[in-house]
Amino acid sequence: MVESWMNSISPFVRAARIMKSSSLTGEWMDHDHVFTYIEQGEAEFFLSGVKYEAREGDILLMHPFMSHIIRSTSSVPLIQYIFHFDLFYDEERSLLKYTNATKRMRKKVVDREMKLTSIVPISHLQLADRIDLKKRFLLLHKEFLDKRPSGSLMMKAICLELLHVFLKNQADRKDDEGKMTKGWAFIERAINYIHDCFSDPQLNNASISEHVGVSTNHLSHLFKKQLGISIHKYVTHIRIEQAKKRIVDGKLTLTEVADEVGFSSIHLFSRSFKATVGIIPSKFAAMQSAFINENR
Repeated sequence: MVESWMNSISPFVRAARIMKSSSLTGEWMDHDHVFTYIEQGEAEFFLSGVKYEAREGDILLMHPFMSHIIRSTSSVPLIQYIFHFDLFYDEERSLLKYTNATKRMRKKVVDREMKLTSIVPISHLQLADRIDLKKRFLLLHKEFLDKRPSGSLMMKAICLELLHVFLKNQADRKDDEGKMTKGWAFIERAINYIHDCFSDPQLNNASISEHVGVSTNHLSHLFKKQLGISIHKYVTHIRIEQAKKRIVDGKLTLTEVADEVGFSSIHLFSRSFKATVGIIPSKFAAMQSAFINENR
């Protein structure tokens, strides 16, 4: 890796969160870097079609526009420490609140943000580094929630430290090339379409497979065999994840959220949300508000 450009890095942290899940979790594609530390559990990470087996103590670093699906594979809930960042501060990009890569964002690739595309995206930490990482991430998370004027400087410093931890340990996983997922071209085309059209209530298996150019049965088989999930469940997952972002944002009513993410009614939205998340949307909103207040 050429290291001269590293001297000019000035990271901007856009988001930070702790995620706990017992099923499929994670985002498909983001316009910024995603740093994920596995605090508990095991999971399969499909990164641009390459499958990596991740476990407690692993860091995964995904560069902008790297497609990723994350599936928990252990009996205990998967706990991830996650933050999103740009390698270089840019005033216009700093105003971007959401991290998912829209069609418009995919057409506006920022070259200097793609410096880490050649690295193996996984590192494994020893116990001492895990303890240190956890302390630093929790401080970053607190600064992100507090929104203090000086917080951005603190988050920048912590981001640099955590990047150093990742790169320092990355050499241990050089031989971990992962395995390419069979039929990924069809799966990728389908998921891109789902992410572009999730807000359409008419989106279904037939319309997705027609767009991909294969039979519904074949595409369903690929999803189930390679990702361990049905197309319908994946669509629902994406809609619920998009709904959670909008609920946390707090600018829309639950009925407006349901409509914006593709549910035909608030009743279907509430039922699907509870089946996926375990609680109804209004309770999720209340818990998020309480969590933020507790950490201020």
